[in-house]
This record gives sequence, structure tokens and C-alpha cells, in this order.
Amino acid sequence: MPGTNLTREEAQQRAKLLTVDSYEIDLDLSGAQEGGTYRSVTTVRFDVAESGAESFIDLVAPAVHEVTLNGEPLDAEASFKDSRIALPGLLEGRNVLRVVADCAYTNTGEGLHRFVDPVDQQAYLYTQFEVPDARRVFASFEQPDLKATFQFTVKAPEGWTVISNSPTPEPKDNVWSFEPTPRISTYITALIVGPYHSVHSVYEKDGQSVPLGIYCRPSLAEFLDSDAIFEVTRQGFDWFQEKFDYDYPFKKYDQLFVPEFNAGAMENAGAVTIRDQYVFRSKVTDAAYEMRAETILHELAHMWFGDLVTMEWWNDLWLNESFATYTSIACQAYAPESRWPHAWTTFANSMKTWAYRQDQLPSTHPIMAEIRDLDDVLVNFDGITYAKGASVLKQLVAYVGMDEFFAGVQAYFKAHAYGNTRLSDLLGALEETSGRDLKTWSKAWLETAGINVLRPEIETDAEGVITSFAIRQEAPALPAGAKGEPTLRPHRIAVGLYERDEESGKLVRDERIELDVDGELTAVPQLVGKRRPAVVLLNDDDLSYAKVRLDEQSLAHVTEHLGDFESSLPRALCWASAWDMTRDAELATRDYLSLVLSGIGKESDIGVVQSLHRQVKLAIELYADPTAREALLTRWTDATLAHLHAAPAGGDHQLAWARAFAATARTPEQLDLLEGLLEGSQSIEGLAVDTELRWAFVERLAAVGRFDEAEIAGEYERDKTAAGERHAATARASRPTPEAKAEAWASVIESDKLPNAVQEAVIGGFVQTDQRELLAPYTDKYFETLKGIWDARSHEIAQQIAVGLYPTIQVSEETLARTDTWLTEAAPNAALHRLVSESRSGVERALKAQAADAAAAE
Repeated sequence: MPGTNLTREEAQQRAKLLTVDSYEIDLDLSGAQEGGTYRSVTTVRFDVAESGAESFIDLVAPAVHEVTLNGEPLDAEASFKDSRIALPGLLEGRNVLRVVADCAYTNTGEGLHRFVDPVDQQAYLYTQFEVPDARRVFASFEQPDLKATFQFTVKAPEGWTVISNSPTPEPKDNVWSFEPTPRISTYITALIVGPYHSVHSVYEKDGQSVPLGIYCRPSLAEFLDSDAIFEVTRQGFDWFQEKFDYDYPFKKYDQLFVPEFNAGAMENAGAVTIRDQYVFRSKVTDAAYEMRAETILHELAHMWFGDLVTMEWWNDLWLNESFATYTSIACQAYAPESRWPHAWTTFANSMKTWAYRQDQLPSTHPIMAEIRDLDDVLVNFDGITYAKGASVLKQLVAYVGMDEFFAGVQAYFKAHAYGNTRLSDLLGALEETSGRDLKTWSKAWLETAGINVLRPEIETDAEGVITSFAIRQEAPALPAGAKGEPTLRPHRIAVGLYERDEESGKLVRDERIELDVDGELTAVPQLVGKRRPAVVLLNDDDLSYAKVRLDEQSLAHVTEHLGDFESSLPRALCWASAWDMTRDAELATRDYLSLVLSGIGKESDIGVVQSLHRQVKLAIELYADPTAREALLTRWTDATLAHLHAAPAGGDHQLAWARAFAATARTPEQLDLLEGLLEGSQSIEGLAVDTELRWAFVERLAAVGRFDEAEIAGEYERDKTAAGERHAATARASRPTPEAKAEAWASVIESDKLPNAVQEAVIGGFVQTDQRELLAPYTDKYFETLKGIWDARSHEIAQQIAVGLYPTIQVSEETLARTDTWLTEAAPNAALHRLVSESRSGVERALKAQAADAAAAE
């Protein structure tokens, strides 16, 4: 039985048979404040290629009351099975289907999510339909290539607002009747309903006028910095319309900050939903504003790439996400007056690190992945689809030229507007504008899995003059279980030569050479005869996607002077290389800690600093020799406190160091400081202990047993909001007692009542790396319950549990063996098998890194 799955073959057969014209969707949400179910009435008009053919329409609903096909009633009970409504005896040409059903509100972030704000006790709704969840709200042909127009009519409680893809109409008797959308896919339709607060503006240029709206809950309105959000949005409109040579394709552009959102944001046409954690309640660093801006630009780019032109099937999901990622970063980096001209530094430091990690898991796959069914795509929103794909697009731009690249994109939009495409359509347009044959490039980069390593091979004479320079490319074996073969690829890279400036003491680039690297060994004769510099950096400017290693002399210099690079991007590349070496057990954790401590004080990029904080903590807790872990944590925590006191008062670095200190504070004196900062009996000049920072302190004090229910409840009384509820749940679950762990476990595993965001908070508190012994009994419990959880819960909820509660911190051969036994005996489906195998790979990597760290001590 298909359940809620849909195979690619079924989708192809349905697309050959059907052409969908329009949907009329009538929803009665007047009872949304109370919850439960709501009436959904869908009328679909579609054409059929063969008389007498059979097909089906998708629907996930508690009950179907009426099914009428071409005026004839069908037996609803007999027709509706397995989340499908059978459509027999279709007519050639125009058919009309009407479905009356009861659909359910959710608290999982899928379909029509319902949230009640503890501040005003009002309900707030929003839809999330990617990948296959429009069918939770209305009957639909749930696949991206069956585009249609959508006309929503919604009855809502009095005083509420309804927002959809089309411009918002004036309601009549609390009924909102929207005009039909252009032809779009089901998954980018949207409804956002509730007493939302809003701010409005207009984007105007050269006679074009696009209404802009920003929405959030009233309880967040005081924190909504709408001017800054509009500024980034206008920057995106200017840059994208120029680069794409195609006007924004919809009638208005709303951005809605919604609660309990599972992802960062969603590109619903003209009605983008964004997680409302991006409405900052407390002071955050500039890195958070940069990340929010990238999210805003990413979703805006999707209006063209994804919404106007949409992939035919989910195997080209990467085209949507990689293109939006690449262009959002490029807009930040190149748009006039951008606040973040160093956006490629952030990309190299965060997005590519994510991609490198993903590409070394047993689930690694080609960028153009084989998507057999919906189960495949649900777990494919990963570092390869987003970050590796964007890295490869960046390399493609370097390969064909930026002007040629965007000229091809312009032709692509004009040729395929409101239609569906395959990869070959884009590559064909780029070949025409660039004059390059991209078939070989595509095969090597898009159709193979794995990552290459680039190493310099340098020989010098007695005077330090280079006599030979070559770049060796390696294709490491793919992880066990991964499909495919190691592949050497063509790379377009730059080689940077860095020397110390005697006056400033900075490492400055003296020379840059750009070249193509192909095959196992590529000679670089341009460098022969030059004096060997202090540092040779391969893949300078981060043009290609590859793991880069430093030669011995460069590594020694970087180890002492990494913080001295004049520019942020080469620093980020060296930091990333060092982190990757640590993960690969080529650099001991203790040596990585020494490297970070020697250079982080000179690192100006706050995003890089915060990444280093996370990476050092992870390395010590998982990759360090267990016998040395406590000493390394003490060394790190002492350093975080010293940097906290030394950081400029009131600045981003001070806030970042305060959070890093709170994350591992351990001695009585350090914990006393956290308590004193909370109580106000101690202070650090310039450090505002505001709402979010208070919770960081409370959560740590709870995790070490200093705070219990009374203190947590007291803090929640100060912050009786949705965010406060989540923080309190984390703090309660983090307490180091058997009773607290049992309570947290039961709330997630034995009950299905927790909303998605609260469940995530509980899981985050439950897993504490310094509570290994306390958590050890839960390894068996995890494997005993996982299969049942996966079968019974929704995808988003089950995935949180499968990944979040895996015994990652139990780094041992026993954990690997227990996992292997479960994978064999439980025979999970492909999606669950992938998630558990990925987690197992993390334990295997940690074991190797721990051994390397122990060997370094000897």
C-alpha cells in the first residue's frame, strides 16, 4: 500500500494523463480558535488525455463526506483509501471534481499548523506544504509539474486577517475571497490566518509598484525591525531584477514571521513564511542579522527560480535550493551598499562546512540525486542540496563568467515562465550564452558523489626559490554504504601567495594565480622561479568545492599566525581546513584547541568566531581523548572567561564570549558568576543580561544541578511567552537527575501531544554531553521504540526524534554494534535507515578522532 508516499513513476504516469487547469478551495476556519477539524471543499478542473482512464487525487484528512466527479457522486468511503481518492472512468477532455472533507489542524509544522500564543491566548495559523502537505488542507494532485491556478475562499473568525498568494481582499461577513493565482505548483500555495500585526510599504522603481507587507504576532510587534527587513528586501528586488532581467512575477510580496516553523523559511509565491525567531527579542550579533538577510534574499530569489520556473520532479530540488543559496550570497556580497560585502567568508565558514560534513556521510549522493519517491525527498533537504550545489554553481560562474551565467539565466526565465523544467533546460541556456560544453562538467560535478582533496607539492632550492610546484588531487573512497565511485573532477581554483608585511605584521596576498586543475597532478609552472612565501593557499577566494590541505611549512606558519591574515576569507578557509583536519583525525583535538586559542583573539569576523565556539565545544566533547576531556574543557572555559572580560564593552564579541562561557561553565566560581549576573549582584561592563542571555545562563545552571523547578518556573514567570515556554522545557529536560530525564523522555516518546517546537526544545535539553552515564540506559530504549515512533508519528516529528535522541554522545564500539544490529533486525525504510546511518557515522568518526587525540598525547 502506498500510504502517504508517491513514486516518481506514478507522478510521471499521472502527468502524461492529466493537465490541471484550476482549483477552487473553500475553507471554513471559523472554529480555528477552538481547534479540531475544519471543512474543506475543493473543486478541481482538469483535462484528461484518454477516455475511460483511471487516476487518483491526494488527500490526508480524517474524513471525506462527498466526492463528485463530472456531476456524478462517488462512494466517498470506498473511494478514499490510503490518502488517495480513486478517480475511475475519467472523460477525455475536461473533467470536474468536487471533494468535501474534514481536515485537521496540526501542531507539527506540516499542513495547516495551529499555535496558541500564551501572551494573548489567540490562535495563529499558517500553512507549510513542501514537500507533500497541501493535501492535508485540500484535495490536490500533489506533484510539482501539475501546475494550476488556485482560488481560495476562507471564512475566518471576526477580527482576524487572512493572507494568501494573491492580494488580500476586503472581507465580507468574515469571508475572504481571493482572486486566482497565476499557474503555480501546489507546494507553494499558502494561507496565513490569525490576528497578526502588520506593517506595509511599497517597492517602486521605473514605474513598477509592488506592495510589501511584514507580519508577526502582536506579542512580537515591539521587536519587529521592519525598516531593516524592508531595506534588505528592496536590495534584493533591485539586484535580482537587474540580474534576471525579469520583473518580479507576482502581484505583491508579503513576509510573515510565524511561530513553531520547522525550517528557516518557505518560498510560498508572494507570501513567504519565516521562522519568527528572526524577530529578535534580545541583543544578537551581526552574524544573526546577516543570516536573516540571507534567508530573506534566498526566499526572494525563489520567486523566480522555483516559483516562476519550477522543477519537473524532486530530483532537481537542488536547482531550486542551490540557485537561491548562491544568488542570495552573491547579492549580499555584490549589491551596492550591502551591509555584508564579506558574505562569501560566511559561506565558506558555515555553508561549505555543512556541505563537507554531509558529503562524507554514508548517505552522500550526487547533487542531482536519484529521487524515487516522496520518502526520498523528505530527507534530501541537506548540505549537498543546498551548500554543495551552491558551491558548484559558484564554480560554474567562475568557469563560464558571471555575465554569461546570468545571460543564460535570463534566457531560461523567459523561455520557461510559469512552466516546469529539467536540469538540461538550464544547462542548454548556459551553453548557448557561454559557448562552453557543459555536459562533461555536469557529469563530473552533478552526477557523482564525494569530495576531492587538493594538496600542494612544493620543492625549493637552498635559497628558498621554488623549483617545482604542482597540485595533487585525491578522490578518497566513498564512505561505506555510499553508492558510486571516487571521482577526480575539473576544478577552477586560485592559488594565493601570502607574505608577512613587516610594517603591519599582517599576512598579505602578494600574488594570485587562477588556473584549471584536472586529473591527479597539475603542474603550476607560473610559480617556478619565485621565492617561496610564508603561506601558499590553494583554492584562494574559495572558487571551487574541495577539501584543501596546507603544506607543512604553510601549516606551521598558519598555526602561529592564522589570525594575522589581512582579509577575512583566507582566514575562514584556513579555519575550515583546520576543522576538517580535526574531523578527519589528521589534527588532534588538543592541537586544534591550541590553534584556535592562538588566533581567535585576532579574528574580527563575528560569524567565524561563533562558529569556532561551536566547533571547539563539539571537538572537546566528542573528538578528544576521554581521559583528557575535562582538562581541555577547563582550558577552554578559562579562555572564554578571559575573552569575555577582555572583549570591548557592549559589542558583538562580548556577547558571543558570554554565550560561549555559559555553555561550558563548570567550576563553583564560574557558576557563581552566572548566578550573580542573573541576580544582578555581579556585572560585567557593557554586558546586558537580557531575556535570551538570561535563559542561556538558566539552562546551564539547570544542567549542572544548580537550578531546579522553582528557579526555572520563576524565570518562566519573567518571560511567559512561547519562547520562554521552549526555554523552560529545555531547562527542565537538562536537569541531571533520573527523574528529570524520565519525565522528558516520556513527554516525547510516550505522548504525541508536544508541538514540534516544544518537542525540539525538550530533546535539546535532554541530551547533555556531560551526562553520559545518566543517559546511557536510554540507548536501548531508543532502539526499542524508534521503529514504532517512525511508523506512528508525522515525518517532521519522527525525524526530530530519530536524529535528536540517537546516542551520539555514547562514543563506543558498543554503540556502533547496537546500531548495526538494529539496522539489520528492524529493516527500516530508506528514509529512516539513512537518518540512523548518518548518526552512526558520527560515532565512528568520533572514535577515530579520539584515537588520534590520544596518540598525540603519547
